[in-house]
Amino acid sequence: MPTLGSFNHHQLKIDGRYPEWLRLFQSIPTVERGWKVEDDVVFAGHPEIETSSAWRDALMQLLPWRKGPWCLAGVNIDSEWQGGHKWARLAPHLDLADKRCLDVGAGNGYFGWRMLAAGAHSVLACDPTALFVVQHSVVAELANEPRHRFLACRLENLPHTEEPFDVVFSMGVLSHRRYQTGDHMAHLGYLTRRLTPDGELLLETLVVPDACCETTSQGDRVLLVQNRYARMKNVYALPSQDTLLRWLAQMGFRETQVLSVGDTTTAEQRATAWMPFQSLEDGLSQDHLGQTIEGYPRPKRAMVLARLH
Repeated sequence: MPTLGSFNHHQLKIDGRYPEWLRLFQSIPTVERGWKVEDDVVFAGHPEIETSSAWRDALMQLLPWRKGPWCLAGVNIDSEWQGGHKWARLAPHLDLADKRCLDVGAGNGYFGWRMLAAGAHSVLACDPTALFVVQHSVVAELANEPRHRFLACRLENLPHTEEPFDVVFSMGVLSHRRYQTGDHMAHLGYLTRRLTPDGELLLETLVVPDACCETTSQGDRVLLVQNRYARMKNVYALPSQDTLLRWLAQMGFRETQVLSVGDTTTAEQRATAWMPFQSLEDGLSQDHLGQTIEGYPRPKRAMVLARLH
């Protein structure tokens, strides 16, 4: 198998375990390559009985597996997020046939494989997190699929040599941008500039009911988060649905369609043997239905399809 030098990782958020992961990646036994998607599971690499134990041991060293589910070299990975739920909400509304797609904040790249299976011409995923780069690299080597590329960088550092995309996906990223510094609007601006003139943006993010919001000096209706939200320390402000649509309009989107708005459930996000740390259930109040442990409204996600023209 190739080393991670085969992949663009100049902007990795280096983790202390990175050298260990690198050695692991270089030593995993070889299996027959190929990939497919069945029943929401991404399969990569053909299982071989004599290597299954080594593969399972190696893949367990790459915890946590947040996006999925996967079956890699015959090893079933029950990820924290069951990606089929999200894909079912968006797939009926998008025609990806022969489209060039960009997956922002892609994690380990699970949704890129769903895009290719739906007929996309190619996928570029970007995420600077070292663990996700290693996970994707393992999958990519097993799959032997050059149409799914991965760059270890944030959206704003994506090389200018990349051509505009027909469809840009930003799912679960916006709420982690700092509202007080305007980083949320900067993120939307970067997304917009990566689209072709007739391209589409698939945006999914946390929203809250208007009644839970306050009006800021910018005229936005948002819930300003103090310290943590559902135990997450990197959530800063959650907009109302109307404010979210207004932000998109300010970016020049002339057509927006709300595809879904709903609570995140423990059927879609939960702790597993492959992600054994705190998950959604740990961030919800056991005493007050519909609230986080901090007293905020429980996570609700809106999915919006936006077009510039």
